Amino acid sequence: MDPSAEQWLDRDAGPVVRPYAMTRGRTRPEGPGFELIAVVAATGVPPGDRLRYSPDHARVLRRCAAPVPVVDLAADLGLPIGVVRVLLGDLRDEGLVAVVAEARSAAGRRPPNGVLREVLNGLRAL
Repeated sequence: MDPSAEQWLDRDAGPVVRPYAMTRGRTRPEGPGFELIAVVAATGVPPGDRLRYSPDHARVLRRCAAPVPVVDLAADLGLPIGVVRVLLGDLRDEGLVAVVAEARSAAGRRPPNGVLREVLNGLRAL
């Protein structure tokens, strides 16, 4: 094997591809972002020739056939959450996926940031 090619391979992990290469240098999706626990699903619109993106876009779309939280999608596909958010943004812009459930508290709204910060601080203290 060519010594210069070896730097791009990891015997355990396989080929190493930088996240920015998967998203063409983008770090955020166009338009609104995706919460970690937001549930996304394919819209059922056939991609046709609109799916002119990478194989990773196709993997995300296939996995969204059933509703899935964004964080689980990233874990299932073994992709960084930032990459998944950008890919989902591309698919949403094409009308191929949509957010079907937002993160809400029992009262129908998100908990205040102060509450979340206190929970996080409590977990760190453990």
